[in-house]
Amino acid sequence: MNRWIRSPKLRVVADDGAPLGILTLEEALKSAEEKGLDLVEVSPKSVPPVAKIMDYGKFKYTMEKRNREARKKQKAFTLKEVKMRPKIGDHDFNFKKNHALEFLRSGHKVKLTCSFFGREMSHQELGRVLIDKMIADLVDIGKVEMPPKMEGRNLSVILGPSPKVLKELHAAQLAAEETHGRHAAGDETIPGPADDSAEEAAEIDADPEESEEKTEEAASVQPSTGE
Repeated sequence: MNRWIRSPKLRVVADDGAPLGILTLEEALKSAEEKGLDLVEVSPKSVPPVAKIMDYGKFKYTMEKRNREARKKQKAFTLKEVKMRPKIGDHDFNFKKNHALEFLRSGHKVKLTCSFFGREMSHQELGRVLIDKMIADLVDIGKVEMPPKMEGRNLSVILGPSPKVLKELHAAQLAAEETHGRHAAGDETIPGPADDSAEEAAEIDADPEESEEKTEEAASVQPSTGE
C-alpha cells in the first residue's frame, strides 16, 4: 500500500472505478494524494500489477463488519436422527442410508436408532446387525463418535463426518470467503496486454459496498428424523 508498493509501473483504477491506464508509481501516488486517499495494490500478480485508489481505512472497516456479519450467518451443524426397525426391508434401509449420507456430507452428526417393540426386545441382536451394516456402508464419510448402546427400547449410535468430509467442507468455506473478499476488494485477475503496444482497460468497483455479494443464510435446523 502507498509507498510500500515496489512495482515501478501499475495499472491504476480510480476511486470511482474509472481505469487510469498504466502509470508510474510516483504518478499513481500523486493521484491518490491529491484526493486524500490511499493507493492499494489489489492484484500484485497481474502484469503490470493492478492498484486501486481508495479510502483504505473505510474499506478495512467495511470488510471487518462484513466478516462479522458473515460469521453470524454461518450454517450451524446439528444432530440429525435416522430411525429404523429391526425388520426393515432393503428398499427402506437404502432410503434411510441416503438420508444419513446427505446429513454427513453437509457436516451434520447423525444418530442412528433402531427401535424395538413388543417381542422384538428379545431379539436385540437383529438391531445390532442392522446398525453395524449401516456403519459399514457409511464408513467412507462417517466415523463412530459414540458406540452403539441401548437407551430404553432403542439401540443408538452417533456418527460424525469423517476427516475427509470435514476437510472438503472447510476448503469450500475458505474458497467462498476468498471469493467474497476478492470481489469486495476488487481483486480481479486482469490479463496483461496482448503485446507491448496494446493496453487492456481494467474496471474494478471502487466502493466495496457496491460490490458486496449476498452471503447465503442458513438457519440452524432442529434435530429431525430421516423417516
